[in-house]
Amino acid sequence: MSTGALQDKYKLILDAAIEVITEKGLFNTSISDIVKRAGVAQGTFYLYFRSKNALIPAIAQNFISITMERMKASLREEWDFKTFLEAFIEEIYNITDEHKEVIVLCYSGMAIDYSMELWESIYQPYYEWFERELQRGIDNGELIPGINVKWTSKLLINMIENAAERFYIGRDQDMTKEESMREVYRFVARSIMKHQDQD
Repeated sequence: MSTGALQDKYKLILDAAIEVITEKGLFNTSISDIVKRAGVAQGTFYLYFRSKNALIPAIAQNFISITMERMKASLREEWDFKTFLEAFIEEIYNITDEHKEVIVLCYSGMAIDYSMELWESIYQPYYEWFERELQRGIDNGELIPGINVKWTSKLLINMIENAAERFYIGRDQDMTKEESMREVYRFVARSIMKHQDQD
């Protein structure tokens, strides 16, 4: 079987799993449900995944890949950090709105399987990409010098995602999306940006 055909079947299974688990929940979903939705034989499932729970890290990895592709397509390297940060926050909110069921699925599945360390390893390329953007902001004189980019990258990504998840998943909507994004931007700007760039 060609690499392309293998990748197609992997994606079929993954997409079917997301659909079925979102509808029925992880506990109530069987491998039979997934392969039936995917239109593949049950043996094909085990070529890619050792168990149903093994799907969750793969779904998380797929989600992070989608997020990274969206970010790289939407954000421009030539932007100043202020413009980059505003666009980054908006993209996080948009992605969270579009994929909230997948996010909930990943969180619940990872917690059940005690795989939060795995979650962090899946996020590592995302953290490293944001670290480079922070370093670029420092090098360009836009951010406070001396910040720990590795630590700050993780903190900011998690904080911005949490704000978006509270808005769309937790339904914490005592303000508009635009107001929520603006508050997040102001908080981050006050923390890491030089004074003249915070407004």
